[in-house]
Amino acid sequence: MIEAVIFDMDGVLIDSEPLWREAEQIVFSKVGIELTEKMCLQTTGLRTDETVAHWYRYKPWDNKSQEEVGGEIEDTVCKIIDRKGFPAPGVNKIIDFFNRTGLPKALASSSNRQVIERVLGRLGLKDEFKVIVSAENEEFGKPHPAVYITTAKTINIPPVNCLAIEDSLAGLIAAKSAKMRTLVIPEKANRSNPRFTLADVRLDSLEHFSNEHWELLNSLNGMH
Repeated sequence: MIEAVIFDMDGVLIDSEPLWREAEQIVFSKVGIELTEKMCLQTTGLRTDETVAHWYRYKPWDNKSQEEVGGEIEDTVCKIIDRKGFPAPGVNKIIDFFNRTGLPKALASSSNRQVIERVLGRLGLKDEFKVIVSAENEEFGKPHPAVYITTAKTINIPPVNCLAIEDSLAGLIAAKSAKMRTLVIPEKANRSNPRFTLADVRLDSLEHFSNEHWELLNSLNGMH
């Protein structure tokens, strides 16, 4: 049986992927990289430092350090979240659903603590999660499973008894690698990617989550 639910944040609780893309486009343009929407999709779900390293390999710059660029992206996205951040459709519904089950809820995010606090504050969800884990403290970010394994250890529930809720391919691979059951809500811009069939349940919106999906996820018994 599922004994805990672990939420990703960006793209799951908040429709923030477009906000991250906006921040990345602003900041990378200052170092001579003009990112298109499609180019931004290459790094969806990665930590900021890994996103910066990806584009540095593509076209190195010399007027700022990679750390400075990463910090600028995070500062910029926080300002954009304050102006444009709204809960993703169905968030309150699914949180109410899991509150009724009485299961612990945790958060496992690629974002750093500053961004996590900003988002949860903006959405009024600061008190909803028993445990919050940022991949910034792991050696590797998603798609490596480290952040999910750490979260499961922190709440003291075996990974096979956890449900992970994700929106990105990197996050889905991370949760699968940790041996968790998975519910994925792919972002519209990437919804046609066939690799999302890896997920145990795939929905277009959290609004569509039902008792039937919950029963199906529970019935998998860790043997999928």
